[in-house]
Amino acid sequence: MAARRLVAGNWKMFKTADAAVAFVDAFLPLLPMIPENIDIVLCPPFTALDAVARRLRGHDRVALGAQNMHWESSGAFTGEIAPPMLTDLGVRYVILGHSERRQYFGETDEAVCKKTIAALTHGLTPIVAVGETLAERDAGLAHERVVSQTRAALHGLAPDALAHVVLAYEPVWAIGTGRNCEALDADAIMQAIRTSMHGLTNVPILYGGSVKPENVPLYVAQPNIDGALVGGASLDPEGFANLLRAACEGRCDAV
Repeated sequence: MAARRLVAGNWKMFKTADAAVAFVDAFLPLLPMIPENIDIVLCPPFTALDAVARRLRGHDRVALGAQNMHWESSGAFTGEIAPPMLTDLGVRYVILGHSERRQYFGETDEAVCKKTIAALTHGLTPIVAVGETLAERDAGLAHERVVSQTRAALHGLAPDALAHVVLAYEPVWAIGTGRNCEALDADAIMQAIRTSMHGLTNVPILYGGSVKPENVPLYVAQPNIDGALVGGASLDPEGFANLLRAACEGRCDAV
């Protein structure tokens, strides 16, 4: 039995609704060339969620994800998006705690925890991102920082709830820079994440940070890396399909 992989494409603040639909229309015909053991998630901007959801109907191989959400189910929070608004559109996954949210919008560990709990409450699978800055890494604090973020994001969750969480290790210094963490180094940090709390043994952990078709096999070959959270390399349909095929290399023949 082939080992399963989860690969999520985070489109960030790219693509209008029309551009997103054009991507999906070009991408869906490529699915037969992508191994069945790859679980695929597309995370467009909020403004394109509905259009993409409509195009994905009847295509169960591709799940819809959002890039963020509020922890409240409704209320006077101008500009925010509530969990029920996402599920109403057919969203199944939501990225939480991305470093860009933390860096540019002041998102705290406490907020990520609230959002994680809310996502699970509303039947969404949270993809909880953690990662160290270059300064933290140079100071030898990478393991300490990501373990702290993991424990804070999942605080109060029972092991059975943790089974419905996905984690993503994204070294901040590697996001969008063209630099990537060495596979063995990433695996060591992700092992620290996996062993940081009871209940994370079988939780999928993704690597993110300048992931490309050329390097993704090196990551998924590692014992603690179960897939990838992909940024820029997910914006082109053919390029993303090539990356998904490459993600089958490594441990894909493992039982």
